[in-house]
Amino acid sequence: MSKPLVAIVGRPNVGKSTLFNKLIGQRLSIVEDTPGVTRDRIYGETDWSGRKFSVIDTGGIEPDSEDIILKQMRFQAQVAIESADVIIFVCDVHAGLTPDDREIALLLAKSGKPIIPCVNKVDGTGDLPLAYYEFYELGLDEDPIPLSSLHGTGTGDLLDRVISYFPEETEEEDDDDIIKVAVIGKPNAGKSSIINRLVGEKRLIVSNIPGTTRDAVDTTIENQYGKYCFIDTAGIRRAGKIDSSIERYSVLRAHMAVERADVCLIMVDAEQGVTEQDEHIAGIAHEAGKASVICLNKWDALEKDSSTAGEATKQVREALAYMPYAPIQFVSAKTGQRVETLYELINQVYCEARKRISTGVLNDLLSDAVTRNQVPSDKGKRLKLYYITQSQVAPPTFVVFCNDAELFHFSYQRYLENCIREAFTFRGTPIKLVIREKGDKEG
Repeated sequence: MSKPLVAIVGRPNVGKSTLFNKLIGQRLSIVEDTPGVTRDRIYGETDWSGRKFSVIDTGGIEPDSEDIILKQMRFQAQVAIESADVIIFVCDVHAGLTPDDREIALLLAKSGKPIIPCVNKVDGTGDLPLAYYEFYELGLDEDPIPLSSLHGTGTGDLLDRVISYFPEETEEEDDDDIIKVAVIGKPNAGKSSIINRLVGEKRLIVSNIPGTTRDAVDTTIENQYGKYCFIDTAGIRRAGKIDSSIERYSVLRAHMAVERADVCLIMVDAEQGVTEQDEHIAGIAHEAGKASVICLNKWDALEKDSSTAGEATKQVREALAYMPYAPIQFVSAKTGQRVETLYELINQVYCEARKRISTGVLNDLLSDAVTRNQVPSDKGKRLKLYYITQSQVAPPTFVVFCNDAELFHFSYQRYLENCIREAFTFRGTPIKLVIREKGDKEG
C-alpha cells in the first residue's frame, strides 16, 4: 500500500511552503515573501506518531485569475486535491477571511476529502486574535487550527488531526526497485514536457516562458518497463545570470536532485546545440558520478538531411568530451518521437552503473593491459601495478594498487579506463579509478 498523501492548499502567500518545510523537516520548498513562488506541486515525506506519509505543497489558488501561469498553478493544485487523502487548507490571520478563501473552501468541499482548515501566522502567545474566529464562517466540518508555520506552534495538533484520517496501516511496498531519474537542463529545454510525455498525463506546468519550473518535482510511475520516480528540476542558469535568491536556491535544488538521482536525463535543445551552459549542467551529473542519457529535444523542429544526425552527434561528443560514455537519443517531447525508447536507455544505464566485476577477472584484464602498453617510468624508476579490485558501484569504482602514485600518469589512467570499458562497456555511466600506493614488494 502506498503512503497516505496530504495536500497543502490555499491562496498565494499564506505560508503554505513554510508549513510544508516545517512538516518535512527540511528546506525543500522555496520560501520567499513573493506570491506565486511555488508553482508546481512539491512532494516530501515525513512521519508522525509512527505513521509515514507524503506531503504535497501546491501553488497558490487564485480562483478568478486569467494569467497563464496562475491558471496552470490552479490546475496543478486541483490535481493535488484529487490525489490527496487529506487536505490542509491554509489561511492567513493577518489578511482575515477573504473572498478567495471562501471560493477555495467551496472548491475543497466539493472534493469530498477530509479538509483541515488552518489559520496561519498566529505567531504571538496569549489570547487568539479576533480575526481567527472569522474562519469559522467557512462552514467546514473541522474547527480551524491556529498555527504558526514559522515557529512550529500548532503543528502537533495539526498532525494529530491529519493522521486521524489515515486508513489502517498495511504492509508497505518495497521502494528499492524504483529508479530515480533527474531531468536536468537549462531553462526551456523541454524538461517538464518530456516528463509529461513519459508519464502520459499533464503532471507538470508547461509553457514557453523560460524558468517556469522553479522547484524540483517528483513524479512516480509504474509501467511495463518498471517503476520510476522522475525529478523535474528548475532550469539551471549560468551563475552570472542568477540575480535573485529564488533562482540561486533553485540551482541548489537542481544539484540536490542530481545527488539523489540514480540516472540523469540531460535535456539539450537540438535547435541550439550544446551551449556552454549545457556543458556546465552535464558536468554536474558527471562530477556526481551519475549514469546519464543525453536527450537532444525538439528534434522535430529541425530541417534534416542524411548528415544532420551525424553532425549533431559530433557536436555533442566534442562539446561533452568528458562524457563519451553517455548514449545520445534524438527526441521530441512535442510529438512523442522516440520518447518511449528512453525507458529502455534508463534501465540500461542504471544496470550498467550497478555492474560488478570480480577481482580475478579484473586482474586478468590488468595483466593484459600492461602487456599491450608498457607502464611509464621516470628517472629510472618504473611504475608497478600490483592488483585492481572494484570497491563500489554507482559509479563503478576501481582501486588500483601500485608502488608510486606519482608515476601513474593521467594518460595511463585514461588508457586503463579505456581497457575496462572495452571489456565491460559500462555504457552510460562514469567510472572512477582510485590510485593507492602499496610498498614495493620487490624492494
